[in-house]
Amino acid sequence: MPITFDNWPYPRWIAHRGAGKLAPENTLAAFRLGASHGYRMFECDVKLSADGIPFLLHDDTLTRTTNGPDLLGAAASPVAGDHDWRTLAQLDAGNWHAPAFAGEPLPCLENIARFCRHNGYFLNLEIKPTPGLERQTGEVVANAVARLWQGAAVPPLLTSFDPEALEAARAAQAHLPRGLLLESLWLGWLETARTLGCVAIVCDHALWDQSSVTQAQSAGFRTLSYTVNDESEAQRLIGLGTDGIITDRVDFFAPGAFDA
Repeated sequence: MPITFDNWPYPRWIAHRGAGKLAPENTLAAFRLGASHGYRMFECDVKLSADGIPFLLHDDTLTRTTNGPDLLGAAASPVAGDHDWRTLAQLDAGNWHAPAFAGEPLPCLENIARFCRHNGYFLNLEIKPTPGLERQTGEVVANAVARLWQGAAVPPLLTSFDPEALEAARAAQAHLPRGLLLESLWLGWLETARTLGCVAIVCDHALWDQSSVTQAQSAGFRTLSYTVNDESEAQRLIGLGTDGIITDRVDFFAPGAFDA
């Protein structure tokens, strides 16, 4: 059954990048820690290696969250998408966060899929293209998701700030649910989400008020928020009737917090 406004299977509470700031973001270690706090849905970022393998990383470059600059050398490109998966798989994506996570690798999407499907977890998969690879990333990620979640009752929710990536995902696998990410309510945001066949709109939490929530929900969209770490703000968003809260504070917000 397709994911629609009326058929919405995802939980309200979503762990940002796996476990917020408690573990190295976008790693299996983060997913495991988020799960240990009771979370059943995770947000993460996916892009492509130079040889077309979808893997998890937020930034365009390797500098902040891996030892890429040290291991690959100063002459190597810092752009993650310039390297093949064999090279990226050798990097340490954990030690930057804490010595206890030293040796934690960058995960490919296939490993994340295996973890989530085996444990019955849900996924909000943000398509995060290397600049210039928007269409290719949207297409490859959508095709990979269709293959890796084949037969699953609830596939990942594919989201992106980039309409071109979402359009490519739609062209490749129209049945997969999509959401438009917004950091401002730019002119035409609602029409763009409708044109892309989205089922959800995911906003910076401050953008949701009674007017914007009513507009989005009246147009048939579920309403999600990032990144909500304050209790009063979470209560405000729930009071507005929004549908999803992406948070770093997996240690503070128990899934189901403030629900009636």
